[in-house]
Amino acid sequence: MTERQLIEACKKEDRRAQQMLYDRYSPQMFGVCRRYIKEREEAEAVLVDGFFKILTNLDKYSGTGSFEGWMRRIFINESLMYLRKQKKSYMYPELSNELATETHLTIEDDLAERDVLQFLDFLPSGYRTVFNLYVIEGYKHREIAELLGISINTSKSQLILAKKRLRTLLIAANYPGISV
Repeated sequence: MTERQLIEACKKEDRRAQQMLYDRYSPQMFGVCRRYIKEREEAEAVLVDGFFKILTNLDKYSGTGSFEGWMRRIFINESLMYLRKQKKSYMYPELSNELATETHLTIEDDLAERDVLQFLDFLPSGYRTVFNLYVIEGYKHREIAELLGISINTSKSQLILAKKRLRTLLIAANYPGISV
């Protein structure tokens, strides 16, 4: 079944098609949820909520652009809403402008995505959230600030601190190619 046919069948509330949609996309979308939410069970709950939202809002998908991209955005938003609802303190105070303008750390250039992902669970929630949005999802600091209700400088400082913490973790793990 093509993606278009699958979407149309899901719009008609075909249970088999809905299961096929879930089976086809849940591994990737669980990965998205898991990057933001540390606990597996919590990420699974967000995954289920995200699929419910997708299935009840398929009529809002215009058919233009990537369907997977449309779904990914929903899962990112669901993950961020979950973090807000949990009232976890995932943002830290804004740091000085000097730190916020520092950009020479580029550890993501040296690592495969799967390597970075295994270390994300060791980051505080705020660092992990901004790192995911900026490095993996490709959001700009202005967009991150709007999504999270923080300043652009806070977004920048969270990213810098996330990179520093990842570097420290990688050095401690004797990761090849990372030096002191």
